[in-house]
Amino acid sequence: MTTLDRMDVGLRALHLLEGQRMAQRLFAQVTATQVIRPGRSEEEVDNRIALIAREVFGVRAGRVGRRFVRSGSNTVVGGEWPERVIGAQDLVVLDFESLLAPYETGFARTVALGEGLARRRLLHDLAVVATGARNAFRADDSITGRELHAKVRGLAAEAGRTLGAWHCGRLTGTAPAARAEAVRPEVFIGPDNDRPLRRTLAQGWRAHWILQVHLVDEHRGHAAVHTELLDLV
Repeated sequence: MTTLDRMDVGLRALHLLEGQRMAQRLFAQVTATQVIRPGRSEEEVDNRIALIAREVFGVRAGRVGRRFVRSGSNTVVGGEWPERVIGAQDLVVLDFESLLAPYETGFARTVALGEGLARRRLLHDLAVVATGARNAFRADDSITGRELHAKVRGLAAEAGRTLGAWHCGRLTGTAPAARAEAVRPEVFIGPDNDRPLRRTLAQGWRAHWILQVHLVDEHRGHAAVHTELLDLV
């Protein structure tokens, strides 16, 4: 690899990190200004977030047709979801996938409204699983997608939760996928990826990964999501 190639690899990593920092800043702004309120529709909150993004980031905050906000029962489903009004005791998922499309990465967080203990416990379990996944990745330089997926699934089971998706992450620059049969296993952190996550891709780039943990509370019909870069933060 030439010096220029190494520079390109470093610039790509910085590009991904810039997207992550951009999403973190937007999330902090949204929560600080209490944009998410009971009685507002998901669409209204979605539009308010888009306005904040444009005010903070200008033209970089272009959207690619996908909504930011899911609440209540909509946190369980993937793909498109029906419009609903946010309730006083809802979990609300903010997914900035469309905002970060130019950065080829993803970022999502879950906010709990009200004081419900069960919802707070789900968020606690989400943090435990996400931290456990990151620790497992750091502890094993040769860990495969299959092995990390098994670790995440095991951590979720220990917490009495199920995973809301067939995978728990993907290669940066890879679009989200709802069905396992529709994708190449080697670009997802899933049960059929037996390749090491730390590897060099065919184009010469280092593989960078997005961790996505989606925990479902089946008894209460809602879920929580945590998405961010896995190997650069």
